[in-house]
Amino acid sequence: MRQKKLPNVLSEEEQKRLLEQPNPRYVTGQRNHLLLKIFLDAGLRLSEATGLKWKNISLMTGQLKVVEGKGAKDRILWLAEENLELLKSWKQRQALEAKENLNYVFTAMSKGTLGNKLDNRYVQDMVKRYAKKAGISKNVSPHTCRHTFATDMLRKTKNIRMVQRALGHNQLNTTMIYTYIYDSELKVQMKNFREKNKEE
Repeated sequence: MRQKKLPNVLSEEEQKRLLEQPNPRYVTGQRNHLLLKIFLDAGLRLSEATGLKWKNISLMTGQLKVVEGKGAKDRILWLAEENLELLKSWKQRQALEAKENLNYVFTAMSKGTLGNKLDNRYVQDMVKRYAKKAGISKNVSPHTCRHTFATDMLRKTKNIRMVQRALGHNQLNTTMIYTYIYDSELKVQMKNFREKNKEE
């Protein structure tokens, strides 16, 4: 049987280093840091993040509604308090810069394009650039962050159905790839388990 190619995922240390790259003092740095956090903490697809509107987030409850097109089901996600605070702060700054409330959460902030939703290619290049600056040798994309979210969630909950719902997969077998990552990590840990004990 041909072994499945496992997706790249980021370790906790790599996630931390990636999030340290944008400088929140700058308006685009604050936006980009928040975008990376949302990728890692909510597992959004690239198009879901760039298409995210303020009206689909409750800054009171933390509910985030992912609105799908073409007959796909909408799904509800929940954001942690830390991310809500970052969103509130960003919404204020974005409105201040634009001198009005904007529709999209993640917008271009330059003159002429201010208020436009971010271009997908720009976001892909931005994630790659930050990963390189963080010294991460893996090929990192927004989808790498989604894989990382799914793997971390499976580690924490041990519940593949919950991961399936969070990702918005119609078929469970699409989500099963993350159990292979989990199993391969378990294999490494168990192989090293006795070796570590011998050393102690």
